Amino acid sequence: MHLHILGICGTFMGSLALLARQLGHTVTGSDTGIYPPMSTQLMQAGVEIIEGYGAEQLEVGSDLIVVGNTMRRGHPVIEAMLDQRLRYTSGPALIHEILLKDKHVLAVAGTHGKTTTTTMLAWILQHAGIDTGFLIGGVPLSQSATNLKNGNVFNQSAYAGSSDYFVIEADEYDSAFFDKRSKFVHYRPTTAILGNLEFDHADIFDNLAAIQKQFHHLVRTIPGSGQIIMPANCEPLEEVIAMGAWTPVARTQVVTGEPQASDVSLSAELLEADGSRFRLSFEGSTTEVSWSLSGLHNVQNALAAMAAARSAGVTLEQSAAALADFAGIKRRMEHIGSPRGIDVFDDFAHHPTAIATTLDGARKRFGDRRIWAVIEPRSNTMRLGSHEVLLGSAASLADQVIWQQPTGVDWQIRRALSSHPEQTVYNLSLIHI
Repeated sequence: MHLHILGICGTFMGSLALLARQLGHTVTGSDTGIYPPMSTQLMQAGVEIIEGYGAEQLEVGSDLIVVGNTMRRGHPVIEAMLDQRLRYTSGPALIHEILLKDKHVLAVAGTHGKTTTTTMLAWILQHAGIDTGFLIGGVPLSQSATNLKNGNVFNQSAYAGSSDYFVIEADEYDSAFFDKRSKFVHYRPTTAILGNLEFDHADIFDNLAAIQKQFHHLVRTIPGSGQIIMPANCEPLEEVIAMGAWTPVARTQVVTGEPQASDVSLSAELLEADGSRFRLSFEGSTTEVSWSLSGLHNVQNALAAMAAARSAGVTLEQSAAALADFAGIKRRMEHIGSPRGIDVFDDFAHHPTAIATTLDGARKRFGDRRIWAVIEPRSNTMRLGSHEVLLGSAASLADQVIWQQPTGVDWQIRRALSSHPEQTVYNLSLIHI
């Protein structure tokens, strides 16, 4: 089948294109932002990319048009597609049809940590000898890939796999202009990780309740023979479960001195304050994990991934061995250099909670070393100013904070930081390097 993908260079749609090529389909596509690394991956996979969204690109003669969620009414290609009554679908609907419908899908949802947890879970299964497929919203760091039994498949963001399992990052963003349901509603997982839940995506959702409704739609699709994995004491997720759940729920918890929930299936005790070593407890037995990552949030992500891997028959001991070799993914506290002895890290954190947890992990990892945080608010929610009252406190663990004032927004970071005068704001156009 010849697929023509509109918005092909986005993380999800580009990964979908790679999967379609691996499955033997002919793939073309178009976008307005054609640049590496996605453009390079696509061209190497034999995908022809057309610049722009003109109606003439429909002359490629595809069997089906796949519409990305960035596409809107008014684009010439969309208007021509509708006028000509051509066949079209959304990316999430397509991946279910061509790949997921016959798989045991392990879906990873949540406001924070989806990409990291998805990568951990896919890594654990591959490390255990299961040729699982995966779609990750990021690029794995795979320098330990020689430890895998099925070769280096972690040099890409998507892989079809040959087993009955598929691991997918389950995004709550809408599916397309004609389908405003969250993408994850299409995936129909057997195992679902609900990592956490806060208000985000203010460009799509009016409030937290609107996001909870979409999570409830996801829960309604999980079979009774499957499993839901979620952290204990997460009130927004408990409210989702209270709306109705027909699937066993396994709760996880990191023991931090707070009262432990009574219904925890898998827990972790920190052996190092930065989370680089921790001890798992499950049904009376313990397993120790020592790895290169740090931060309480990453320990929580690991607990969820290890619990989900059990549904594919992977033991906690096997998971611990896999995590000992886990290198992480790009732009999640990725060490990019040490000029003049200064360690520089790149991180994707774009929500106040993510910023705070990332800095907490850095503080526990580096102790008294001075930490500078340079933050650019780039997500749609941050640019809308929905979290402006939380910005200053989110970065408070850093010794020095530099914010970039976003362009094209009608609110000022300096105003949001009125109670944090020690934090600095720059307009990027005034900085000369």
